[in-house]
Amino acid sequence: MIRALNTAATGMMAQQDHLDVVSHNIANASTTGFKKSRAEFEDLIYHNLKNPGEASGLNSITPTGVQIGLGVRTASVQKDMEMGPAIVTKNPLDLQIEGNGFFQLRTPDGQLVYTRDGQFKRDPTGRIVDKNGNSLEPEIVIPSEATGVEITPQGEVRIVTSESFQPQTIGQIDVVTFVNPAGLKALGKNLFAQSASSGNPTVNRPGMNGAGALAQGQIEGSNVNIVEEMIQMIRAQRAYETNAKSVQTADQMLQTINNLR
Repeated sequence: MIRALNTAATGMMAQQDHLDVVSHNIANASTTGFKKSRAEFEDLIYHNLKNPGEASGLNSITPTGVQIGLGVRTASVQKDMEMGPAIVTKNPLDLQIEGNGFFQLRTPDGQLVYTRDGQFKRDPTGRIVDKNGNSLEPEIVIPSEATGVEITPQGEVRIVTSESFQPQTIGQIDVVTFVNPAGLKALGKNLFAQSASSGNPTVNRPGMNGAGALAQGQIEGSNVNIVEEMIQMIRAQRAYETNAKSVQTADQMLQTINNLR
């Protein structure tokens, strides 16, 4: 009975992790560029009372054996990098990557980080930065006399001024891709960092070498599907309740044993 208690307990802990992941997804249903996660599980080591193929008599073997599992654990939390829906804002510094890739940012301490959140702004010096003040890499400065900003699908940044209506190119926005983007380390604030699992970043011009092109005046919404997450929440809740019922049943069986005379 003790084995059943421990096995059911691992199931309850796994479903707690499952619900944590689902809750995080639902909480970020309106977060720009958010990528939903999926909890993945694996069974634990088995108690082998009889190995498959073990001799069971003269010239005979056990076809299946007796292997009793000892529970479950959370093996990984997988990021789903599917592109979210486009949200039109008509803000000239709002950008969406239509396809693969990330914007490259540099934090105030010099670290390179990556994001799908294309809600950019101008800081007091004219630099293009994100909402947390991280500057776009390579750095692009929009002069104060600029009256209009145009960003082409290939990432070329052009401005017009009151003195000249002829567009002037002032910079180039690149898109960074990874061999395994799901292996990036999530930092919060819509940022990711390179990890040993993601591979090295590859800098590309938008629309080239598999990188997505840029769309000005729109941003990428969260790829969370509320209906799917509600279904996952119900599944996690019912599985948790069933594991709790297994604990109660094992306890009742132990009580029966204790009451034997």
